[in-house]
Amino acid sequence: MAVNLDEFTRKSKADQPANKKLFDRIKRVKPKDLDTQVHRLHDEAFEEINCLECANCCKTTSPIFYQHDIERVAQNLRMKPGAFIQKYLYMDEDGDFVLHSAPCPFLDAENYCLVYEDRPKACREYPHTNRKRVYQIADLTLRNTMVCPAVLDIAEKLRNIYPS
Repeated sequence: MAVNLDEFTRKSKADQPANKKLFDRIKRVKPKDLDTQVHRLHDEAFEEINCLECANCCKTTSPIFYQHDIERVAQNLRMKPGAFIQKYLYMDEDGDFVLHSAPCPFLDAENYCLVYEDRPKACREYPHTNRKRVYQIADLTLRNTMVCPAVLDIAEKLRNIYPS
């Protein structure tokens, strides 16, 4: 399924109040079958959505770069970690290293990652909807409904499973 990012942006903004209510309830209630439901919906969503046709995460947000991520990507680029930090990263208000700019400088014109094999852990795990104890990352998942069409789809289906 091709992703229309303009339509996605409109829908994600319109759905934000309902999604906030959903994830607030999930944090409070901690449904016992939540992981099972989210993992099933994750698999279904990614059967339909091809990240290479979207790459909105790479176009609009930055992953956190931990020290081992910095070292791995810098080595891939044949740079010293300090030079990599100086060229690509800054420390945000939370004390995390993130990219200076979006889109990601390692995203090519066809939405392929130029450092894919060495990409940061946050990129490897994105959008985090196949993790255990999903209720613990409800706030992150809510934010990701504004970035990832698959997460928005998952949230929409979760609203039907866990109506308020």
